[in-house]
Amino acid sequence: MSRPRKRLVQVSADVFLLTMSFFLAMLLRLETYGFLRAPEVWLLLALVLVPSILLFIVLGFYRAVIRYIGFQALRIVAAGVLASAVLLFVMAQFIGYPISRSVPVIYAALAFLSVGGVRFVMRALNARSEMVSKKPVIIYGAGQSGRQLLVSLKQGPEYAAVALIDDNPDVQGGVIEGCRVFGPQALPGLVKKYDVRTMLLAIPSASQAERKRILERLEPLPVHVQTIPGIRDIVSGQAKISELREVAIEDLLGRDPVPVRPELLGANIRGKVVMITGAGGSIGSELCRQIIRVGPRCVVLFELSEFALYAIDQELRQIAKDEKLDLRIMPVLGSVQDQAAVCAVLTAFGVQTVYHAAAYKHVPMVEFNVLEGIRNNVFGSLTMAQAAVAAGVESFLLVSTDKAVRPTNVMGATKRLAELVCQALARQQTHTRFCMVRFGNVLGSSGSVIPLFHSQISKGGPITVTHPEITRFFMTIPEAAQLVLQAGAMAQGGDVFVLDMGQPVRIVDLAKRMARLSGLTPVLAEDGAGDTAAGTIRITFTKLREGEKLYEELLIGTDARPTAHPRIMTATEIAMDWDNLAPVLEQLRAACDSRSVAAVRQILLHTPIDYTPSEGLNDLVWNEAHLADALTDIAAQ
Repeated sequence: MSRPRKRLVQVSADVFLLTMSFFLAMLLRLETYGFLRAPEVWLLLALVLVPSILLFIVLGFYRAVIRYIGFQALRIVAAGVLASAVLLFVMAQFIGYPISRSVPVIYAALAFLSVGGVRFVMRALNARSEMVSKKPVIIYGAGQSGRQLLVSLKQGPEYAAVALIDDNPDVQGGVIEGCRVFGPQALPGLVKKYDVRTMLLAIPSASQAERKRILERLEPLPVHVQTIPGIRDIVSGQAKISELREVAIEDLLGRDPVPVRPELLGANIRGKVVMITGAGGSIGSELCRQIIRVGPRCVVLFELSEFALYAIDQELRQIAKDEKLDLRIMPVLGSVQDQAAVCAVLTAFGVQTVYHAAAYKHVPMVEFNVLEGIRNNVFGSLTMAQAAVAAGVESFLLVSTDKAVRPTNVMGATKRLAELVCQALARQQTHTRFCMVRFGNVLGSSGSVIPLFHSQISKGGPITVTHPEITRFFMTIPEAAQLVLQAGAMAQGGDVFVLDMGQPVRIVDLAKRMARLSGLTPVLAEDGAGDTAAGTIRITFTKLREGEKLYEELLIGTDARPTAHPRIMTATEIAMDWDNLAPVLEQLRAACDSRSVAAVRQILLHTPIDYTPSEGLNDLVWNEAHLADALTDIAAQ
């Protein structure tokens, strides 16, 4: 029904209700129907009805939507009915038809109850019918955010909150907007009673530890867990409370950050010209976001990908505008392998600090493209490091990886060689302070297992895991970047810093937890599952990829020592003098130039980096070319 028709129905209903209230008030007072024969009564009714309805219109009573009507509408009804009752008494005197003073009072009471009551009855019936069509949900959190979410859900078409959950005993047992508050212990019973399939977290200001504890409590329940945005996004206006999101895996694996040491964070940044290579990547872009807030004079964004450079440049400029940051942002396209370009950039801007995050980091991709991996990760790092020394850069930090420790793949070997390059140059000179920061997987980085699992879950599975026992270290990108910046300030020259990654996580356990938080029951393929039943998802095991380890290490030795920061350690690792490393690099360059992947492997095997590859060469171009040669030889025979 259109809005004008709905308003016409409301006006007609009010005319009827006011008429009945008037007649009933007269009947109750006079206890006879004789008054109906008096013409003055009908005139009085007309003189009261028309102004009363007009007054309701002026007060905006008919603008209210019944399904959302609240106590503000009752105030309007009360004001309108009171005015109507006064008008009744005045008009009765005006036309010379005296009535008892109790009639307007009875009329006002009956009119208020009927006009207001009908609307609240209609609202209740409407809400009841909507409850049937809406999905039942439980809101975890009965604070201000939970209340706002509850109101938003009532006005929306999708969800109906059947209960609120809160850890605070003081609010348990209370009722908010018609919804009762329970303690966490009531969850299993509520989920079963109302057939709840979705749980909404409304705890935006909770610490990482609190969120993790709550999610662990919800994991066994057959519910899909969603959350409202973080408190920072809500306060800044970037998101609304009603914008539901999937639970971030950081809430499961993350931890509360250690307070920043300002003297460490700003030592190599504040008032300086800072260059970030790989500025558009996962780690590089987060380094940029944190660096510009520390107070550099200028940041140079060095990136090979035009789109990635454009994206991070636009984002940083918006941050600088919103937060009124005073700095220059210089987006520069280029490759770390281009010595002339790198030297020109360092010299032109007078760079004082370099964060070298540019690298090929995906194990399978480098395994399939060995020569490009060597050129970018080894010789790109060499070019950057030598150019930094030549340009008088004060501090050079190499972003490394746990895969550099006893590498079983080419990517890890290239990162260990890049570490050796920085260590050798640190021994050769003292002006530029070199250091390396080594850490494990970061949550949410491009190509990581987390987005893959999300995609597989959204498609109904199966979730693929390479091995039942494979484990990895995980850390959030913001925490990793923050620790990298603080580690750089402690460098003396040639330092290898290792971040405290916490406890390793079994990937299959991670897959199970992500499935459960999506409201699905994980079923292992090895348990004999074929087609999975509704509400379940299969986890299948493939095999370890080429060069993939069952577990990663962060230290080559066992002598990690504490530093000024509780989550940053330093290690003494095997290093090579430049005179010993330079010939190895020349041999490696020659092997790359001749495109001999076999020669590259032999050089890596004979370099003291503990490289233990799998059998066979995996480079796609090399294998294809040698397959063609073998087929040609067979044909010639």
